[in-house]
Amino acid sequence: MEPKDYIVTKIEGEYAYLREENGNGEEIFIALFLLPMGVDIGTRLHYEWLTYTIIQ
Repeated sequence: MEPKDYIVTKIEGEYAYLREENGNGEEIFIALFLLPMGVDIGTRLHYEWLTYTIIQ
């Protein structure tokens, strides 16, 4: 899978909803335990090689 950048749009329970920054606006949801510590609404994430990292 190619690298992508996401933004966290909402958090509900143990899941976060992510929207691709330069994509079509569709949201995906992912378990919070797969994301780095400190993720909150508005956090920008980079996805590459099955790993999410926070973008400063």
